[in-house]
Order: sequence, then C-alpha cells, then structure tokens
Amino acid sequence: MNSITPHQLLGLIRDDQEIAIIDVREQGEFANAHLLLSCCIPLSQLELRIAELVPRLDTRMVLIGNEPSDPYRRTHRAFERLSQWGYTDLSILAGGIEGWRQTGFTLFSGVNTLSKAFGEFVENTYDTPRITAQALWGKIKQGEDLVILDARPAEEYHRMNIPGAFNVPGAELVYRFFDFVKDPGTLVVVNCAGRTRSIIGAQSLINAGIPNPVVALKNGTMGWHLDGFDLENGQRRSAPFPTPAGMEQAKTCVRRVADRFGVKYVDPSTVAEWQKDTGRRTLYLLDVRSPEEYSDGHLAGSRNAPGGQLVQATDEYVAVRNARVVLVDDIEIRATMTASWLIQMGWKDVFVLSGGIGKDGLEKSPYHQRMITGCKESQGIFAAELNVMLSAKSVAVIDVGTSRTYRNGHIPGAYWVIRSRIALDLAALSGFEQFVLTSPDDRLAHLAAEDLKAIRPDAAVRVLSGGTSAWKNAGFPIEKGMNRALSMVDDVRYKPYEQATASEKAMTEYLDWEVGLVEQIKKDGTVVFPRF
Repeated sequence: MNSITPHQLLGLIRDDQEIAIIDVREQGEFANAHLLLSCCIPLSQLELRIAELVPRLDTRMVLIGNEPSDPYRRTHRAFERLSQWGYTDLSILAGGIEGWRQTGFTLFSGVNTLSKAFGEFVENTYDTPRITAQALWGKIKQGEDLVILDARPAEEYHRMNIPGAFNVPGAELVYRFFDFVKDPGTLVVVNCAGRTRSIIGAQSLINAGIPNPVVALKNGTMGWHLDGFDLENGQRRSAPFPTPAGMEQAKTCVRRVADRFGVKYVDPSTVAEWQKDTGRRTLYLLDVRSPEEYSDGHLAGSRNAPGGQLVQATDEYVAVRNARVVLVDDIEIRATMTASWLIQMGWKDVFVLSGGIGKDGLEKSPYHQRMITGCKESQGIFAAELNVMLSAKSVAVIDVGTSRTYRNGHIPGAYWVIRSRIALDLAALSGFEQFVLTSPDDRLAHLAAEDLKAIRPDAAVRVLSGGTSAWKNAGFPIEKGMNRALSMVDDVRYKPYEQATASEKAMTEYLDWEVGLVEQIKKDGTVVFPRF
C-alpha cells in the first residue's frame, strides 16, 4: 500500500491538480479533529457514497484515519476495497491524523468547516449587516414593517423557526423575493440555525442589489433561544414560487451578480462532451433546485444539491478539489447565485448551464445515491415474521443505521453497531446463532450482512426487507434511546439542539467555534478566499 508523508500531502494540496482527501473515520470522530480540505466518507458507508463523491477512478485519492493505532484498520480496509473497485491512484497518510498533528500542521474540529469559515470571512470582509435577537424582538413588538426569511431547508424550518418567519431556502431568496416582498421599505431579516446561512443569505440579497434594507439575524435560532425567546414548531409557511414578472426582476439582479463575480456559462453540447470525458477531468453536474423540482424532471447524470446547502456544506457534495462543477436549474437564477458563492470560496472551474435544463428528455425520479458496486443480497425476512421471532428471543436484531436514527426509533430489543466495527464490537453477542440486520432502508443492512457472514460463517444471517422503515410502516412498536449500543456512539456529529443535556452550553460553544474559524483558516494557510 502506498503511503505519503504530511509534507508530501501538503505539496499535493498546493499543486492545483485534482485531489480527493478522504477521511474514512465516522463523522463524530472526524468532527473532533480533521484536515481542513478532507471529506468525511466513513468506511461503513463507502459503497453508498464514493461513486458520487469521487466518480473518476484515476483520481488522486489520499485516505486518512487513525492508523496505525486504529484497531479496526479502516484506512487499510478502505484502500483494499477501493482498489478492488478500480481506483488506481491511492495513498494513505502516514501516521494518520496524529501524524499530521505531530508535524505541526493545523487540525480543525466540527463539520462543513470550510463552508462555515467562509461564512465568517464574508461577514468580516463585506461587513454584512446584522441584528440581534433582542433588537429584532423589539421591532416585532413595535409592529415595524419587516419580514423574516428562514434560509434553511424545509425540514429544518419545520423543526423550529423564529415566530412569523417564512421558509425560503438559501438559493431561493433572490428567485422568490420580488413577488413576496412588495414594499422596498420593508426590513428583510434572514436567519438560519446559527450563522453561516444567515450571513450568506443576507449578503446574497445585498449582492443582488435588492432595494430593501437587509440584515442577518445574529446567531440565528440558537441566538434567539439563548436570549430567552420562544420558537415555533411544525410550521410550513413559505414564500410562493415567482410569477414571470418576478422572475424578470430577479434576472436583472442576477446579471449584476454574474458580472461582479465572473460567473461563466456553458452550453448543453459542451456539458454533454464533458460528461463523456471521464478519463481526464472530474465533473460534478449539480441541480441546485429543490428536491421536489428535481424529482419532477432533471438532466440525466445530475445530482440534487439545493444551492443553499451546497454553499453551506460543500464537502458533502463535492469531494475532489479542483474538479469541474456545472450548476443547473430552470432559468439560471438559482444556479448563478450559487455559482457566485462557489467562485468566492475559491472554486475555479465553476459553470452555469446556459438556458437551464429545458423541458425535453428529462428524467423523473427522486434523488437516490448511486452505489459503487452491486451488493449480493442476503435472505430477507418480512416485518411480520420478525415480530413473531422476537417473542422467542432466539434472534439478535442488529441495527446498522446511524445512532441518530436508532436513538429516534428502533425495533424493540435491537442492538446498535457501526458497520465498520462489526468484527470486534459484535463479540458480546457470540452466543446468538441467528441474526437479522436492519437499517433505515435495507441497503446498508445487506452490506453489513455480508460482513457478518465473513466473521460468523456458522450463523444464520438475514436482512429485514425494507429496513426499519418497513417495520414502522407495518405498525409495529418502536423504542427510543441508545440502551443497546455495542459500538462507541461517535458516528454522528450531533447538533447543539440534539444534545440530551446542556444544549444551551453546546449552542454557545458552537457559535464561538464558528466565529473563531477565520483566524484558524489564516493559521492553516492551505486556503485563501478571494476578495471581490
């Protein structure tokens, strides 16, 4: 297996060629300490995510983990799997995370760190106007003319929101603005859960030349909560889709943005050629519209990456640095706004599909992750049959979904384990001869079943057909909590409001972390955001 030193990796980062730095540990481990430009693709989910995040088989790829001290040998196992799947330019970072630290290089905490740091850079550089929760509450009580726009995806907004706020996901702000906010004197307040999407959303409207006064809500819903104000739950208010007149106004604004930031456009025939050019350049074809619009019709080969989330969590959609990125939508507005932000983040080869996706030859289906390889499916078992078996207590149900989904609701009596740790962590269940594997759907469970068969060839291993979702849909009971966790619960970076205790403390620490990222980025030196 090839290995490279931290200094050699730093040289690769600085040579402007394509490179994917893949951290194969779980997200919770990754969030404790990682390289700034690394992307977290846990070994436990490698088959489900690598094909989309690193689509070209000869991409330079460097694998990072806790080697050589990792008892699960995850970087070596990842190297072996990727080699079997045809990836040809693989290396392992010698000494892993600790080797990088001991060399004197900077490590970062958190997730989506580069995007979060960029948000702080934007606020500092362009002095994005902001308003505190206290000041906003005062304006609301006085009945001032204002509108609050929540720039998060609908699912997050539905969980909790500032009272009276309307949901307008980040890339939709300019697109939907003119039909929703009629009076140029209305104060526009943009918020998210914390800071990044509030800042980027507010600055998007400012960059577009919106005539209204625009401010970002300082610290978002977390700041609102910490200042003692109540949040709403379960709301579904949203700004309507624009009329043709509203779209024309938005187009005029977006042209200014395109000119200022040098947004490049590309015709469909060129994109088609790039899609065939899989041997030289990595291409990400990303549809920045809503998931619902994507399902109604999208270009073949495109992935859904709603624009606001693409800017907020770029590493979850694009793992190859210096790759070619083409953004698509219906009429260029949302794609252009999103492209302007990626350009400001330092991405060089970013393009917008000229004229949008059109209406002919589109595929109609929800977005699904593409697996790198087919999986041999284990014998299935339906929920009703499993329910009968559970009463005999002769079978161990193993849930290999995330700890978040397990905690929120799992099959009664099920154990939880991280797939990449099965070989060691299932030792506690050596007395069982029958196992049923489950996950939210059954894809990850089938992969884990093959792993389990390799270490327990004597056992009967089956997979719950349709996964835990099928169990719930059948109306069978669930239980909550982490009472049967066999693996260390470090697979997920829990958000502050998901913390079981001391969530206010976690919120404060999180907000302080975001603010401090700008200085840490300067210290690291591997990324410099351009100024416009």
